[in-house]
Amino acid sequence: MSQLLSAFRYAALPEATHAFRAEVREFLRTAWTPPAPQVRARSWMGFDAAFSRKLAERGWVGVTLPKEYGGASLDAFSRFVLVEELLAAGAPVSAHWIADRQSGPLINKFGSEAQRRFYLSRIARAEAFFCIGMSEPNAGSDLASVGTRATRVEGGWRLNGRKIWTTNAHHCHYMIALVRSSGEPADRHKGLSQFIVDLSLPGVTVRPIRDLAGDAHFNEVFFDNVLLAEDALIGNEGSGWEQVNAELAFERSGPERIYSSIVLLEHWLACLRASPDAARHAATLGRFATHLATLRNLSIAVTTKLVRGESPIVEAALVKDIGTTFEQEIPSVLEAVLGAEPSAEVDADLLATVAYLVQVAPTFSLRGGTREILRGMIARGLGLR
Repeated sequence: MSQLLSAFRYAALPEATHAFRAEVREFLRTAWTPPAPQVRARSWMGFDAAFSRKLAERGWVGVTLPKEYGGASLDAFSRFVLVEELLAAGAPVSAHWIADRQSGPLINKFGSEAQRRFYLSRIARAEAFFCIGMSEPNAGSDLASVGTRATRVEGGWRLNGRKIWTTNAHHCHYMIALVRSSGEPADRHKGLSQFIVDLSLPGVTVRPIRDLAGDAHFNEVFFDNVLLAEDALIGNEGSGWEQVNAELAFERSGPERIYSSIVLLEHWLACLRASPDAARHAATLGRFATHLATLRNLSIAVTTKLVRGESPIVEAALVKDIGTTFEQEIPSVLEAVLGAEPSAEVDADLLATVAYLVQVAPTFSLRGGTREILRGMIARGLGLR
């Protein structure tokens, strides 16, 4: 317990990041025209390849990747600032998001030199978009029970199975898939491997899934005797579980686990500034501000551990669990606030943004690991199970 608590002592971003923050804000002011808040609320679900290429031209895709592979060699603090500003603005970052956040760092850490040379420069130029191949229809939240299988054949591997809830697979070039390369699902963590799957290969079928809000971000992906080259394997055969946990630490620790509803909160605040009775909501605003400040500090503390080269799996799980709760509370509370005065005139953009986020907020505690799975990880980290 004391070790976990010590990881979350007050943390601050380095002084050098302030100038970078100003640079990012100026870029957003001059290179992007913000749409309506209900559109900006989609932010890291908003796919815009042209915007991603504009970021890449500034060196802001693959920012933590080494320069020798086309990256910017910036540290995790700089990426935190970049991500924070993009999400706060509601910029459409989904195209490059997964490759920048986890696929690129994963390949850089576990991939071969040939894989680094081929993929990382393309990621940094926003020419290679990646999706995550973890969840499966029959695996639920139990990632170790995946059944998609890669079987050795002459010259490579034959892939069969399917993945589901795969964000933007219909737009992406590649998937990093966690699959079973030996043994049976009952073997749990043993026999799992990660492969880079070119989604244009014969035998790959991608079917979009339309959600309650009318969007089609999610997909089901089928693999029917897909032939993968030998070099599609990332790292060592059978090391997939260790690798995917390192990948999930990147996924769970960033500002995106805090700011999914921030455009709504900001727009509500703007509406209150023009309202004569804004003082009535001071307690609600204070609650949100206090929670946000605390969560932001926790996230920076996890980023500090990443900068040190550590793998803060338990700490990241804790931040993700608390952060997504906060993200879900914002639309829930504001829906109740607006509903308490049914005869009051409501800003149309505010109403549309609340309506969208109320529909999608339940997914916040599913993506990146369900609440139940995360709390089990935290309990083990505290020695409680």
